[in-house]
Amino acid sequence: MLLKKLGGKIRAQREKRGLKQQDIANALGISPQAVSKWERGENAPDVSVFRPLARLLGVSVDYLLSVNEEKEDVFEATVFVSSVNGAHERSLGMPPGDFALWANAVFFQLTEIALRHEGVPIKCMGDAFLCFFSGPNAPRRAADSALQAVRSVNENLRIGLSHGKIFLGAVGHPDYAHPDIMGEVVNLAFLTREWVESDAESRIGATAAVMDGLDGDVLIGKRERVTFRGIDRPVEVCEIRAPKTKQKEGLTPA
Repeated sequence: MLLKKLGGKIRAQREKRGLKQQDIANALGISPQAVSKWERGENAPDVSVFRPLARLLGVSVDYLLSVNEEKEDVFEATVFVSSVNGAHERSLGMPPGDFALWANAVFFQLTEIALRHEGVPIKCMGDAFLCFFSGPNAPRRAADSALQAVRSVNENLRIGLSHGKIFLGAVGHPDYAHPDIMGEVVNLAFLTREWVESDAESRIGATAAVMDGLDGDVLIGKRERVTFRGIDRPVEVCEIRAPKTKQKEGLTPA
């Protein structure tokens, strides 16, 4: 197949989903320059990259190679959602413009941290920030982002992490649609964040599926099996407190 035709498909699907070249690069663990070369038809993705690239773009490998038009919108990822404890009370005592400036300052820091760990930011809602990590070591990169956020952002953050299959696609009226992620895994990230919020001492919560990808490299606090609303089975969640290797350096979240 002609490289320019392949590059055109990659670019069209990326833009349709509202993703930047940097987002594709972060999700696949490659450089933005590589994605740019694909789209210009100067190079082709490595064979090992075709499947995760197709999933990220919401198409099949066959579609990219012009065999058929079947779409694939679902792939495995680690979902990260955060909020600031006390943000609602803060908003009641501030002019709307001042609250927006404050929220944007928080979102800027969280976005930079996510990008540094090759995450893909999705949206900001009130005081909540949503992103995902896919590709190699996704749970590890998400947990590292959460730990860095708690250490670096000068706010009372609460973070929930979950891992599994998510849907990524444009959501909303075609004229106003934006990329979004959906599925039970996304809901679990929000519910895990709420579980963290119920304990004044906890900052980061994660589902068992996330913990399975961390290979015991983090210090664990409380662990529970919780029956969340809307979930028809108990979910094992636990508190992440710090990387085990850095515990002696005083990096435990306050």
